Amino acid sequence: MSSMPFSTTFSAPLYASFCNKANPNSSPLWPSMATSIKSSLGSSKSIFFRNGFSLQSSNLPGVFLKSRSSFSGIYARAATEKTLYDFNVKDIDGKDVPLSKFKGKVLLIVNVASKCGLTSSNYSELSHLYEKYKTQGFEILAFPCNQFGGQEPGSNPEIKQFACSRFKAEFPIFDKVDVNGPSTAPVYQFLKSSAGGFLGDLIKWNFEKFLVDKNGKVVERYPPTTSPFQIEKDMQKLLAA
Repeated sequence: MSSMPFSTTFSAPLYASFCNKANPNSSPLWPSMATSIKSSLGSSKSIFFRNGFSLQSSNLPGVFLKSRSSFSGIYARAATEKTLYDFNVKDIDGKDVPLSKFKGKVLLIVNVASKCGLTSSNYSELSHLYEKYKTQGFEILAFPCNQFGGQEPGSNPEIKQFACSRFKAEFPIFDKVDVNGPSTAPVYQFLKSSAGGFLGDLIKWNFEKFLVDKNGKVVERYPPTTSPFQIEKDMQKLLAA
């Protein structure tokens, strides 16, 4: 991914609770992300300093950057140490769900929306795949998100009613979350750090997908335009493993 037009206060490229209330005004555009990142670096207790990583700026004279390989190594180790099973989330009814309950299953995790141009095809195909493979150790985890065009504005009960009545969705649907920005849900921080790029690589739009193996590790990431049916062969390989 090409580098972002950050302020010159950065001397090198950087690699980087559930929100019950989504922000319909938020946007996936790079400038807003840059603002969030810049504000988050205002404290010496930021994640970069806690890991021994220093930023050189006009306010920090004489501070040096560690090598990119050293910094990348920190996050490679962190990603290796954690699995999806380390996280707890809330389901769409507000109940706590430890993701360790899905241990040993192949998972497809997707951020969903009810009013997107991709909604009908994705929900239909996801429901088809779930019905076909649910007895073989396959599970779909759907996380509603209202950060892309305000296309998931409803309440949790409204989202549940929409998915279940219109698409007969039987797979688990969880509490509405942020997948980008300062209030990113911890599980999405993990997903993006496990299969991301520059700054963890922003979720681009509704229906971006992560394929997770039976050990809770992210093995593949797919853009919103990749249909669930296109992922079926990858799913079959993991299910057979």
